[in-house]
Amino acid sequence: MEYWLILLSIVIGALSIHYLFKNYNFFKRHNIIHIPCVPMLGNMTSIVFRRISLADFICKIYNFNPDAKYFGCYAMTMPIFLLRDPEIIKSVFVKNFEAFPDRLGFSDLNEPLLVNNLFSLHGQKWRDVRTLLSPSFTSSKMKMMFALMSECAMDFANFLSTIPVEKSDMDMKDAFTKYTTDVIATCAYGIKINSMKDPTNKFYVYGKEATNIFGFKFLFLRTFPTLGRIFNVKLINNHVSDFFKDIIRNTIATRDAENITRSDMIQLMMDIRGKEGRRELDIDDMTAQAFIFFFGGFDTTSTAMCFAAHELAVNPDIQNKLRQEIDKILDESNGEVTYEIINRFEYLDLVINETLRLYPPIGVLERLCDKSYELPPALPGEKPFTMEKGMTVWIPVYAIHHDAKYYDDPEKFCPERFLDNKMYHNSPCYLPFGLGPRMCIANRFAMLEVKVLLFHLLARCELKPCAKTMLPIKFTKKGTIMPENGFWLNVQRRSSESCP
Repeated sequence: MEYWLILLSIVIGALSIHYLFKNYNFFKRHNIIHIPCVPMLGNMTSIVFRRISLADFICKIYNFNPDAKYFGCYAMTMPIFLLRDPEIIKSVFVKNFEAFPDRLGFSDLNEPLLVNNLFSLHGQKWRDVRTLLSPSFTSSKMKMMFALMSECAMDFANFLSTIPVEKSDMDMKDAFTKYTTDVIATCAYGIKINSMKDPTNKFYVYGKEATNIFGFKFLFLRTFPTLGRIFNVKLINNHVSDFFKDIIRNTIATRDAENITRSDMIQLMMDIRGKEGRRELDIDDMTAQAFIFFFGGFDTTSTAMCFAAHELAVNPDIQNKLRQEIDKILDESNGEVTYEIINRFEYLDLVINETLRLYPPIGVLERLCDKSYELPPALPGEKPFTMEKGMTVWIPVYAIHHDAKYYDDPEKFCPERFLDNKMYHNSPCYLPFGLGPRMCIANRFAMLEVKVLLFHLLARCELKPCAKTMLPIKFTKKGTIMPENGFWLNVQRRSSESCP
């Protein structure tokens, strides 16, 4: 009996070693330039042990070989093709989209809220859901949502403008996530809340819990998804998942019972029920779509607002110039702010575009190869390489946005560089929302949300650095592109407001 146990242990050990180390000679076997790695952790050692910030890590691997169009690296046990060449990036995102239609996303996790949403869906199911949700973000829908956003932004700005001087130093991330929570609650879920006045509401509390998932557990589950499924390891607690599911279920039941119709995401998903030739979404599907909308807006949009506010505070000349534009347009419109008027702001657009360049919402984009695709030689004199189904590419957005080859003085916050916006429109060197058919579906919503917030905030308040403001910004080593000690600023009521 002992011999069988010994033999079984040897077999299990051999299979485990094969599983863990089978990919580590991939690039060497195919004679592809690659970054040397260590077993198990690949090239992620410095990230796993928090020796380096995510932003610095992206730039470090990007600059491994500046002459190469691409090279290999390892995300834990997974071989990754890191693309540097703009033409290849454009080919992957646009020209040959059919060869790279999907993201890895959260598709291999044991998490219905993350697996079933548009971000993670693959193939025809992604196309069906994308087609279904796209009408949520047309100009007519944005115009209707503008009024809801403005109401949230006015409540937010009014609250900040009345804060006592002794409490005017604040963490802007905490403040802005409350605003984005209110916006998404009303625009996507049809629920009116005020998180600044009531920060203990479940929507905000559970939202913070649900979006705080990026850590060692996340890395482990992405590396060993099978183990995660076997042991039923989850990133989001059941009470949080149940909360969001109950909101969708109760909203649908109430609207059906009382014949209520709203122009929001839930209504679009409800309206396809019973229509011939249309695939209905069940309650889990609906919850997942609404949740990813919340997930993206809660975290990435609020972070973009934080970086914009930071740069305006530490660059008072830019803040003054933007405030002058706000005051001028308000004066010309007699204080009436409409969807058409908010889109007339030119300098506000420049400020937001430059914020998204300097601090892109997603530091690295990924795509999965779905069919054979030939990469050109990485360096002169080398051979092309044919990628096969299942292989993964990374596009290091943060590093590209900070490359002096594409942007003069890339570390400087300079909104005027976007005066010639045609230069960056559909450019593979400017990718805050991605590019091509799979770019962020809610990019117009996010841009409008940031515009409305900055407009109302600067019409009433002035942003200044405070004792806790980090100058220059030093990014945390906890795996996100965030300052080490948060986004602390001083917010004061303007001496002469120009309120809408």
